This record gives sequence, C-alpha cells and structure tokens, in this order.
Amino acid sequence: MSEFAPRSLFAPATILSRAEAQEIAQRALRNSPAPETRVSINSSARADTRFALNQVTTSGENADTQVTITAYDGNRAASVNTNRLDEASLAAAAKQAYEIAKLVPPNPERMPELGSQNFPALKERVLSLPTPAERAAAAKIVTELARKNELIATGFIECRAGASALANSKGLFAYDSSSSVTMTSTVRSPDGTGSGWACSDGNSFDELDPVTLAATAVQKARDSRSPVAIEPGRYTTILEPTATANLVQLIANAMQARAADEGRSFFTKPGGGNKIGLKVVDERVTLVTDPADSSSTGGGYDGDGQPLERVVWIENGVVKNLNYDRYWAQQKGVQPTRSGGGGFGGARTLRMMGGTSNIADMVKSTERGVLVTRFWYIRAVDARTILYTGLTRDGTFLIENGKVSRPIKNFRFNESPIFFLNNLEAMGPSVRVNSSENLSAGGAVFMPAIKVRDFTFSSLSDAV
Repeated sequence: MSEFAPRSLFAPATILSRAEAQEIAQRALRNSPAPETRVSINSSARADTRFALNQVTTSGENADTQVTITAYDGNRAASVNTNRLDEASLAAAAKQAYEIAKLVPPNPERMPELGSQNFPALKERVLSLPTPAERAAAAKIVTELARKNELIATGFIECRAGASALANSKGLFAYDSSSSVTMTSTVRSPDGTGSGWACSDGNSFDELDPVTLAATAVQKARDSRSPVAIEPGRYTTILEPTATANLVQLIANAMQARAADEGRSFFTKPGGGNKIGLKVVDERVTLVTDPADSSSTGGGYDGDGQPLERVVWIENGVVKNLNYDRYWAQQKGVQPTRSGGGGFGGARTLRMMGGTSNIADMVKSTERGVLVTRFWYIRAVDARTILYTGLTRDGTFLIENGKVSRPIKNFRFNESPIFFLNNLEAMGPSVRVNSSENLSAGGAVFMPAIKVRDFTFSSLSDAV
C-alpha cells in the first residue's frame, strides 16, 4: 500500500494516515494482556453550516480519534473505548477490556479473528473539508434566491472526512479513508402552505451544485402553495429519485441470509430455505453494491477486516445473493458475503440500475396520478412483507391528462418496495441522491426516478 495522509482544514494529522493508524494499533496490541485482541480506530473530521430564515445560523467544526480495544478470553469478549492515544491510556483501556471480558457470558457463535488479508493499494485522493466562508457562500446562493422570490429557506451543509483502521493480534491490519458532502434545503412560502426540498450530494465540496439545488427547492415551494385534498387510494405514482431511495433502501434490512433461512424474512422460501434464485420483482430491477461507487481510498473492509467486493443482490428481478456473515456462512457451508455487514454494502453503497425514461415523459404518459418529491417519518409495519408506512413531504402533485395540474395535500402511505417494484412501468437514469441519513462518510446511493402502478396512499395529512 502507498502512504496516504489526507489534507484537512484542521490541525495536521487529525485524520490519521495509514502509518499513523498502524502505529497506534501496534501500541494498543503490544500493551494488551489478553490472549487475543482486536483494535478498531476511527479518525474523523466534520464541518457543518446551518441556515434558517434566509440567513446562516450556526457553523461548526469538530474532530476526534476513537480507539476501541476488544479483548477476548476464549469466547468471552469485552470492549473499551478511549480517545487518549498515549501509551499509558491505551494500556489501561486494554487491561480494563480484558478484566471485563473474564466476567461476561461466553458467545457460542463467536468466530476467530482473521489473519492478514490482501487489500488493493490505496488511491491517491485528497480529502479536505471546506472553510466556513465556502460553506456560507453556498448557503447564500439558496437564501438569496428564496428572498428574491419572497420565500423562506432553511438548510444544512454537512461535510465529513475520515479514516478507519482495524488490527488484531493475528496480524490483520486494514485501513481505509473517505469523505462525503451533503447539502439539503427546504424552502417554504410565508403563509406556510408551500414547501419545496432539494439536495446535492457528493464525495467532495466542489461536487455540490447549490445553484440547481436552490432553483429546484424554490420552484417546488412556489408550485406547491395552497394544496387541495384528493381522496386516498391506489394511484399511478411517479417517485423522484430521492423518494425511490427512501423506500428501496429498506429492502436491505431484509436481506440477511440467517433470517431468511430461519423463516423470519420476506426472503424465506415457502416450505423452507431462502429465495436465492427466485424472481421477486420486475425483471428491470437490479440492485448492486460496489466499492467503486464510494469515495473510499482503499475499497473498504467489513466488520471482521475482509476487503469489500462487488455484490449483485437482485439481478433482472431475481435474488442472486443474501448477506451471510462468517458464522452463518460456516453453518451453511458457503462463503461469507463481503458486503460490509448487515444489508447492502454495510452502509456503504447501493445502486439501482436505471432506465432511459425521464420524469417529463413519465408525466406525459400518465392520465391520472401522483408525483412525489420524497418521503419522511418512515416506520416498519410488517417485516415479512417489507411493508412500511410514512408520509409524503415537500412537494406532492396531482397529474391529470399528462400534465402536473395542481399541488395536493400530503398522504400517508402503506407500501412495500417489493409490491411497487412488481408494478413498475418506467425508470429514469440512476443518479446520486441524499445519503446523509443512512450512510457513513464515503457512502453513496444511486437511484432512478420510477413510475409504478397502484401505489397505496392510505390517508391524508395536513402536515406541509
């Protein structure tokens, strides 16, 4: 691996280089009295700016390095966290972890630590965070356009850069670094009846597009004023990419092989076993996680230190893989899934392959339907069908005779992504959407706008 020291607006070495992380890990391992020890290191820097009422309200920066020392006594394990990196503090944390490990119940499913793994060479990529002035300038683009249109803008800019490392007493050492930047804004009308939302997401600050974000949020706020109520029911529905992501990502929670094999999941096969090899959604649906989609400099590694790999979960509507952790893979005699942990990519990446339609064409082909900007307050209803409920938000519109005719009041929905991905009519290109609520630094989600039949809206909501 090549040496890599990311640049930051913070003090030098705030974000640890590979060499610095390895040196800390070696000192922690050297001072551990346990027969077997794992050391996890997370070095992070974060900068954010919040704006409200058309002006910047807060600006903050923080940085920290956390070390977690896990001591093993046979199948017993305990962890202690510290952000003190001196020799004595690391030794004290390691000793405390071992003493606690002796007292806890054994874990019969504990897997042994891995030895050294083969990782790709680190990419030479500069990770940096924008200055307060740069963040304020981006916010100003939104607030000035809102003020010009007699609207009120609020929003948040969050920028993260960080490095992580994992080492153990069997010779494993894994290192990775990444960054992510997200800007979101909600623009509302003074009477409180209109609300528009938009987001720009990227690996670095120069990838943000505050001009397009501002124009989108302002236009939606103008167009959504004074909404009317229509009857709840099943509608042909066009989901913008963020709305698609809000719900399609929920499939991740169900893609655990053990839950499927034990009969506790949508992916449980009737009569026993799981649905690998079975068609579950429209043949145009393909879901993939790929380390190449993130800003990771090292490709990433999972919770045990295995290098991440590209995984196709659903291909042409057919289940190709479920997530096998090391224990369950051993029980079933298969290879563990190097996806990063629970669900798609261990909160790293998710891509739904897209199509060639655009939202304008979807609207033109719709006699009567609903256009949704995004969803919020999403909660589980039934794990066996991946059924969720939640609300539309920040721009919901009625489509009549191939045109967006009027804004409508928000709905509560009761839907499963499995249901509506079986009612797929059209898909747009896959684009990067807001990932800040679901992913760590370096994570990325790519989703298309989609048009589906019979999307279930169960009741009205007076919330804007």
